[in-house]
Amino acid sequence: MVIFISMVIILILSAAFVLYSNKKGQPKGLIAAALANMGERFGFYIMMAILTLFLSAKFGLPKGQTGLIYSIFYALIYVLALVGGLIADKTRKYKGTILAGLILMAVGYLCIAIPTPNGSELLAKRGLLLAITCAGLFVIAFGNGLFKGNLQAVVGQLYDAKEYSNKRDVGFQIFYMFINIGGFFAPFIAIGVRNWWLTRNNFIYDASLPELCHRFIDGTITPEASEHLTQLASNVSINGAPADLMLFSNEYLAAFNTRFHYAFAAAIVAMLISLVVFIVNQKSLPDPAAKAKATKENKGTNVADIQMSAKEVKQRLYAVFAVLAVVIFFWFSFHQNGLTLTFFARDYTDLSSINIDLGFTQIIGAEIFQCINPFFVVFLTPIIISVFGWLHAKGKEPSTPKKIGIGMGIAAIAYIVMAVFSTGLPSAAEVEAAGGIENIAGAQRITPLLLIGTYFILTTAELFISPLGLSFVSKVAPPNMQGLMQGLWLAATAIGNQLLFIGALLYDNIPIWATWLVFVVACSLSMLAMLSMVKWLERITDK
Repeated sequence: MVIFISMVIILILSAAFVLYSNKKGQPKGLIAAALANMGERFGFYIMMAILTLFLSAKFGLPKGQTGLIYSIFYALIYVLALVGGLIADKTRKYKGTILAGLILMAVGYLCIAIPTPNGSELLAKRGLLLAITCAGLFVIAFGNGLFKGNLQAVVGQLYDAKEYSNKRDVGFQIFYMFINIGGFFAPFIAIGVRNWWLTRNNFIYDASLPELCHRFIDGTITPEASEHLTQLASNVSINGAPADLMLFSNEYLAAFNTRFHYAFAAAIVAMLISLVVFIVNQKSLPDPAAKAKATKENKGTNVADIQMSAKEVKQRLYAVFAVLAVVIFFWFSFHQNGLTLTFFARDYTDLSSINIDLGFTQIIGAEIFQCINPFFVVFLTPIIISVFGWLHAKGKEPSTPKKIGIGMGIAAIAYIVMAVFSTGLPSAAEVEAAGGIENIAGAQRITPLLLIGTYFILTTAELFISPLGLSFVSKVAPPNMQGLMQGLWLAATAIGNQLLFIGALLYDNIPIWATWLVFVVACSLSMLAMLSMVKWLERITDK
């Protein structure tokens, strides 16, 4: 509890510092847009904190299939942002498109928030219910596509006026900070809802039980795992050891998975709050369609500004494509936080040392690690801004391409740490066959500090790559291709997300340390490729 309170205080102080130090000169609609986005991200990160565990616990899916669904969904989030942008451009109704996106996301969450059968009752309907869940995920992704990019376009319009133009970077940093404040608190809601519901049904949380229950019901459980299930059933049953393991397995899955559905319902509430905030404040936000019309009417004064030789356009496009190719491997590695790193938290990490007792519920579970990245984003943002400012004052600030290359190296370090401390751990297949790492002689769970340290390093890498990559693309892209190039940035992110399932396949089939080593190699090669192009990219950037 002390650690949780300390994190909240640090989060508030970091956010307050950024807001106070930059309160002057910011346009009126920024905070309204940021609050609307914070509510949406709060709901979104509730879902992302539990999605892989939900698919595994609800449907008994192996990690490979879970990873495939997760990666396709995460890719669609960014691919459909292109579609959302095209719809807004075509209809010229940006604010209407944003509202439609919020409503669609609420509908998508509703599709997966309604409790459905579990355990033995699920077997005959597994295909249908999984299809409904996937349809709900697609609706969420499409709604997010309508919302995400278009709200960012509206925020960008706030800074087109001369009096705000020099505040653009700070404005987006504030906007990004609000996203991560919502992301920080979301996992606590997801975990709290789950453990509250389990307690109401006279059970205690145990991360390994859903998989064991599914294997018992399906008849695929090993004798060792069955013995472990018997022991765990006694440990988690508040009313005493159950006499019937089949009945226990069905009841535990019902309670465990119903809380997932209720957590998705909490995401609906967050969507509705964002909807209200946006509707109330939309008059304070600009209309990109009106701006585009004004630009078109005055295009004769701007044509000279955007004319470039074919050779220069080619060079700039090659530079953008080179950076996009590099960052694909960053997102492939970074977004393992919701997949293989979450599996690692569940299967190998000692969660008993992270237990926040709120009285009516306890905050304990693998999902809690999903709050670490947004916490570090808010905590590290003012520090990194200050460091870059100090280096700039001394004339030693690295160029944007060099920062991106350094960021890839930092990401590689994160997975080196994971590989080193995973050496000697039993494979995921061995853990599954034994029914838990506790049943393997000589094996023991890893301290949570390993994942916390890894997320700290990965977040530092993120702050070197994500906002600076956007800055690089906006600076280098030919003026008449800005929208297209930003769309390609999202597409590169989508490709990286689509590759996420490879991590789940590796996790299940090779030693754990070797899984992390694959990401070390991917990030290291990307770093070397980026650094080898720095001088060329710097020449392009300076043009």
